[in-house]
Formats: sequence, structure tokens, C-alpha cells
Amino acid sequence: MSVERVNPPGLSPAAGFSHAVVAEGGRLVFLAGQTALDASGKVVGETLPEQFERALGNLLAALAAAGGAPAALARVTVYAVDVPAYRQHAPELGRIWRRLAGRDYPAMAVIGVVRLWDEQALVELDGVAVLL
Repeated sequence: MSVERVNPPGLSPAAGFSHAVVAEGGRLVFLAGQTALDASGKVVGETLPEQFERALGNLLAALAAAGGAPAALARVTVYAVDVPAYRQHAPELGRIWRRLAGRDYPAMAVIGVVRLWDEQALVELDGVAVLL
């Protein structure tokens, strides 16, 4: 059982993500979309980085409850209501990611959306992990 991150030299350099993740063996864990909700169901954090940190923490908490660690993430999708703001904060969001999830980057995509389920939410993350 293994997870291999693939970043071919013919593609643009992968910074903060992997172009492909190959997983062999293990169990798949599908992680529901997580926003910056606290335990009472209230969106916390006024800024995108604050909400990103909470949403990522929530995603990792769900993964941990399923028996996984951040390195098990094979795919993460980020839904942002303001993609230019996401790009502006990318260096800070990268630091948050590395602090919480390390440098084993999954395949990732950022998708701009009009709004999320909770109107106050600025970002949502979902994912797929492979438990080996």
C-alpha cells in the first residue's frame, strides 16, 4: 500500500499542490465540505485566512476521526467566494496549510463560487483521503 505524489517536469511547477496522486491499496475516506463552523454551528472568523484555518482544521478533524492523518489526503477541493482574495492571501494560506497539514500536498483545485451554504462562509474545503 502506498501513496505517490507525481509532478511531471513538463507541467508548471507544483507549488502547494501535487499534479497527481497515485494511491494503491488502503481504504478511501470521502470528506464532506467543511467551512469555518464552530462546534455550535456558527461561522467563526472575519477574514479569509481565519476562516481557511478553521475550515482546514475541521477537515483534518473529520479525517482524524476516520483514522487518517494529513498525509493521507489525496484530493482537496477549495471553494472560494472571492478567488482574487484567495490569490492575494495565497502565501498566508500556504503557511496555514503547512502548519496544520505539512508538505505532503494532495491534488488540489480552487473553484470560485457565488456563495456557500452559510452566507457568512468565505471558503469551504472537501476531500478524499486514502488510509493505508
